[in-house]
Parts: sequence; structure tokens; C-alpha cells
Amino acid sequence: MTPLKACLLLSCALFAIGLAGALTRRHAIIVLIGVELMLNAANLNFIAFWRFGPHPEALSGIMFAIFVIGVAAAEAAVGLALIIAIHRHFKTCDLDRINRLKDSSLPEVPADQPGAGPNT
Repeated sequence: MTPLKACLLLSCALFAIGLAGALTRRHAIIVLIGVELMLNAANLNFIAFWRFGPHPEALSGIMFAIFVIGVAAAEAAVGLALIIAIHRHFKTCDLDRINRLKDSSLPEVPADQPGAGPNT
């Protein structure tokens, strides 16, 4: 297996784990961690294609990766600020409960019900 294939397989695995975490979890911080994993997988692709490409002296892959790191830092800061504000207002980080609270016609999920915990 070539080093490029190994990097791309690792990137694919990271992206799949991040996507699964972002789509299946209900806790807002876990969703943000999943998004961060997906961004890191994209960075790994940029670096791998830069390193094993025809012109590694061009530094284009590193520039893309630095730009994505800056976007990820801004996304993390804004996302965590939103989560803190939501937690102060609703006293929960469970995305299903927050979603149900915005529409008063839906019954609210009690906190003691199975499947309503923060890590499900």
C-alpha cells in the first residue's frame, strides 16, 4: 500500500467517524467534536495530496490546511458560545429537547425517560 493510500484511508476513517458522531448524537458538544473530526480529515487530505503531489515545494496544501484550521477555530469558538448560551437558557445541551422546546405543540421529552440522556 502506498503512503498516499494509507493517508487517504485514515482520512476516510476520520471523516466517517466524525460524520457518524455528528449525525447520531444528541449532545451538542459531541456534534461539534464530530464536525471538528470531519475538518481534520479534510486537512489530512490537503496535506497528503500536497506531500505526494507533483510539486510539493509549492506549499499550496499547507496554505489550505492553515485556512481550514482558522475556520475550524472560529467555528469552535462560535459553536461553544452558542452552546453555553443555550445551556444557560434551557438548562440542557440535548439537541432533541432543545428542538422540542421551540415548538410548543410537540410534547416535551422528560429528562428521566430512557433515550433522553445527554450521551444517547
